[in-house]
Amino acid sequence: MIINDEMLDGVFAISLVDKPAIEETFIKLSSEKIQLKVVDEERRIVVGFALVPEKKILRRADDGTEYDIKFSKETVQLTAELFMKNQKGNEFTLEHEDNTDGVNIIESWIVEDPKNDKSNIYKLGAKGGEWCLISKIYDDKVWEDVKMDKYNGYSLEGKFKGSEDILEKNKDSEEMK
Repeated sequence: MIINDEMLDGVFAISLVDKPAIEETFIKLSSEKIQLKVVDEERRIVVGFALVPEKKILRRADDGTEYDIKFSKETVQLTAELFMKNQKGNEFTLEHEDNTDGVNIIESWIVEDPKNDKSNIYKLGAKGGEWCLISKIYDDKVWEDVKMDKYNGYSLEGKFKGSEDILEKNKDSEEMK
């Protein structure tokens, strides 16, 4: 998958989902306390990968055809940059259906050095090039659903070039049989 046009392509929202396509769940940090000037009773924080470079992600076309997509490190980096540049950190949905104003990204970064990266604090197992997100859940109902494991990870909503090429190759291969 690639970004063909920086003005039109990229991620326009992130969805909290039960089964993330990248098969990476986030970590809930509800019991962790931070002491600054006051101690928070419940931080309502989740952390996880939004994209993992070179990881095959199963997709299903409208006609039922299954195929895998993947993102290069460069595309992951550009996707994260455009998402933040376009100030989409408040654009969240639930299961790609319902908009929610109760979730916001509070940190976003690309793993550059897996050995010395912040993701090690959360034991995410980064290998390099992953797009990491930390989100705060403000909505009480959404937070209860996260704690009850209704939502377990991030899933991107966006436009990328590449799926059409894969589907066309699959169609050509079937016609040759």
